[in-house]
Amino acid sequence: MADGAPGMADSLAGTEFAFSSQDFDQIRTLLRQHTGISLSDAKRSMVYSRLARRLRATGRSSFSAYLEGLRTSAPEWEFFVNALTTNLTYFYRESHHFPILADYLKRKAAERGGQTLQLWCAAASTGEEAWTLAMTAAEAFNSLAPPVRILATDLDTQVLATARQGLYRRDQLAKIPEAQIRRYFCEESEGQYRVRPELRALVGFRQLNLLDPAWAVHGPLDAVFCRNVLIYFDRATQLKVVERMASLMPAGALLFVGHSENFSQGQQNFVLQGRTVYARCSG
Repeated sequence: MADGAPGMADSLAGTEFAFSSQDFDQIRTLLRQHTGISLSDAKRSMVYSRLARRLRATGRSSFSAYLEGLRTSAPEWEFFVNALTTNLTYFYRESHHFPILADYLKRKAAERGGQTLQLWCAAASTGEEAWTLAMTAAEAFNSLAPPVRILATDLDTQVLATARQGLYRRDQLAKIPEAQIRRYFCEESEGQYRVRPELRALVGFRQLNLLDPAWAVHGPLDAVFCRNVLIYFDRATQLKVVERMASLMPAGALLFVGHSENFSQGQQNFVLQGRTVYARCSG
């Protein structure tokens, strides 16, 4: 095709479907409008590979046809968002956070006289983080019934289905000490381990979009884990989400963020307490 012809000259070479810059820009716009997630130019190949599966599944022969159909298909919106959500996670990820959480929970429980503490895992993915919070609480109180309740949410409904099952391969438990595997998991079949019922009773899973005008989350929240998700938002959206979280947290409550996320500038609600841990300010 001649130089300047729309849709083809800038397609990815050697691919099954033509994928133009216009297609990519339209996908980025739709995703940002719906979820707040901003995709860089470097994500173009990733977007192609993930959405090409949806083209095959829906019988579309081009990205333009797929995107046109997307406008009139509410069910496909869920697949679209799920396909483009990054869900890298593992047990005890950014492990320095959990001793801090354990000490904080014990201190707060003593102050509250045993009142149940409320935690929010705001990017639960396939569940490893939420179950790590549950294990941390169980270890802190030396009990399978610690005074803690955990709300675990994610935008992606598919990963939440996995999280609810609490079933993992042995290799996925590699970062968990052996004694904790025996204490908190039951082997269901060779190489398959499920989180014990007692811990599963501590965690509730729910789909939630951080850009929704209303959150089905009720305070006061004693700690919020929102790690490695805000980095995908632009700065204004990051600060808006953090401000909404702050409105659900009393003074002294802790916000745990990812290693690449920094909120020391641009907000007045939190003060840095340590490595990627913030405390809710009073007033």
